Amino acid sequence: MRHPSLANIEWQDLRQLKPTETVYNIFLSLPFLLLSWWSAWQGWWLLALVATFFFFTAALRQAHDCYHRTLGVSKVATELMLFLLSITMLCSTHAIRHTHLNHHRDPLGDSDVEGNWARLPWYQAILGGGLFSIMIQWFGLTHGSRRNRMLVGFDLLLICAVIATAFITMHPVLMYHVLVMILANTMVGFFAVWSVHHGCDDVVYARSERHPLINLLTFNLLYHIEHHLFPAVPTNHLPVLAKRLDATAPQWTQQPVIPLLAPANQYQESRVTEKSNAHSRHFDI
Repeated sequence: MRHPSLANIEWQDLRQLKPTETVYNIFLSLPFLLLSWWSAWQGWWLLALVATFFFFTAALRQAHDCYHRTLGVSKVATELMLFLLSITMLCSTHAIRHTHLNHHRDPLGDSDVEGNWARLPWYQAILGGGLFSIMIQWFGLTHGSRRNRMLVGFDLLLICAVIATAFITMHPVLMYHVLVMILANTMVGFFAVWSVHHGCDDVVYARSERHPLINLLTFNLLYHIEHHLFPAVPTNHLPVLAKRLDATAPQWTQQPVIPLLAPANQYQESRVTEKSNAHSRHFDI
């Protein structure tokens, strides 16, 4: 059951997306991808790297919304989007979907291959990023359904084709993209998992950021406890949900993702009541 402190949170009205929001979700990463390619072609490497950062962050949000069916499109379109993201991000999004949904079923639990990366020291989470990328995709490949394993296999064929084409042609833009995507995937464990789960427990098991600039630059991905508590709410509407949580159940949102940027009074809210009332980590998510 959902925790009693969340019973009065209104969220059902946040599930619906406007057509403009759906279009935004579909094309969110495309301008940054095109800008990164064009900048690399021009030899403007700093601009290319900046554009690539925003592409990968936006693509992470798109993939994440696909995992939870909150992108605003049909099931078939969702699968097609995941294939496109697998090709451009050079990781099997179908494999990661299985691992990520398991993370939601048992957040920071024994079976949580994804979330348990947050138990590492920060430097190990960074240095072992390549291993993390392999682990979460391998788990999705070996533990998913037969249908999902087939989708993962197709992902991997497409990814290998892109990488092979890059090394055969040695096209500078394609080589740039392959190399930076490999690097970006090694950083996911730290930025997308460790940063939002480290230091958490089996009651309040995720953090949430309130700095408006940080949330703008990360496309609202750091409203993470909100997402875990109400995963059916699209990322577009997490800022509204965050305000409702802050007003009604602030004990859930006292752990910032970036503590140095948090207001001084954000830590004053006690979580003793939350811990004493909680009887299980398995909330209705």
